[in-house]
Amino acid sequence: MSIPDDLLGERVIDAPGDMEELGRAIGRVLEPGDVVVLTGPLGAGKTTLTRGIGEGLGIRGPVQSPTFVIARTHPSLVGGTPLVHVDAYRLGAAVELDDLDIDVAGSAVIVEWGRGVAEYLADRWWEIEISRQVGGRGVDNACGEIAVHTVELDADAPRTVTISRRP
Repeated sequence: MSIPDDLLGERVIDAPGDMEELGRAIGRVLEPGDVVVLTGPLGAGKTTLTRGIGEGLGIRGPVQSPTFVIARTHPSLVGGTPLVHVDAYRLGAAVELDDLDIDVAGSAVIVEWGRGVAEYLADRWWEIEISRQVGGRGVDNACGEIAVHTVELDADAPRTVTISRRP
């Protein structure tokens, strides 16, 4: 488990470039056998973070969402750790990960939508949760009436990223 303590905790990421930079920092320290679970809503930045992780690892790209292929393997261009990028969203059950024949011991494995399936890959893993504001509720007029607001966020809207060890 190679992510250092200074990367643990919560931080606000202001733009996609900052998300990729965080990914590069994580990628530079990942080792074979590391499993990272990415959790967050659609459009939160999971693939953007993974793109940065790939750059930090020095892998062959491009890193794209593996939604329709379920898993992509990116070999290292620098003789380092390869990246396996998994999208667990379309898996019917966590045991379907076995069918993918992922080389966990020899790769850094990033699993998007992987909450609840990581324990099938490793005894310990890193969890990165990405959240963003998707609406609000509060008093917004002189009469004190409660109103519900729907906020459409663009790619540059801030995200909150929380990195933790599991279990």
